[in-house]
Amino acid sequence: MSLLSPTKSEPNPSSGPASAPAPGSGTAGAAPAPASATPASPVPRLLSALREDLGVVVARDPSVRSKKEAVLHPALTALWAHRIAHRLHGRGLRIPARLLARWARRVTAVEIHPGAVLGRRVFIDHGAGVVIGETAVVGDDVTMYHQVTLGAVGWWSDNERPEGDRRHPVVGSGVVLGANATVLGPVTVGDRAVIGAQALVNKDVPCGARVLAPTAVIKEPGRRPELMEDVFTVIASAGSW
Repeated sequence: MSLLSPTKSEPNPSSGPASAPAPGSGTAGAAPAPASATPASPVPRLLSALREDLGVVVARDPSVRSKKEAVLHPALTALWAHRIAHRLHGRGLRIPARLLARWARRVTAVEIHPGAVLGRRVFIDHGAGVVIGETAVVGDDVTMYHQVTLGAVGWWSDNERPEGDRRHPVVGSGVVLGANATVLGPVTVGDRAVIGAQALVNKDVPCGARVLAPTAVIKEPGRRPELMEDVFTVIASAGSW
């Protein structure tokens, strides 16, 4: 099953060969969609996935010196609990899956719905306040910082969607989501994109794009406020640093 369609394939009123455009969808040779995400590789067996999660904490967190220390990483507990809860959820054991997810939320402050699909080598730095919704899909090698939200737009809209339709984002492989970044609705964040700290995203993001929130304005005593335009200020929004 493709990680880009965890619940339902995209509607196609005239199914046919994948390479053929659907009637009425536009002329042949039309420009490609502004955003796309490569399907993540198949999720490995549980023990293999847990081993990769442990290794990626050592690789991406400079404060962790060994795998023994990495075991104590709070977000790792949340990821491991989700790997198990997701398998329970997929087998129809929704209540045990929910209980495990609730326990993980209580001890790690990371809330991942058991239905969410997470690819390989996902790294959540710090972890506190991260929320990932039921129909969200996260590709391989994604890094997210604390307080990231992959959410829906609200029940007043989502209750009108057909059963099985996606309500949450698809995040491509190699994406970085900075601290307090919020991605809402059934949007697609293309591969290798960077969503900067504090950024709010409710539209598709092309592959390799940078989405940066406005930076702070400094007003020195006796002077008018000036926008900060130095290079460090621009790139600082790309993560939690």
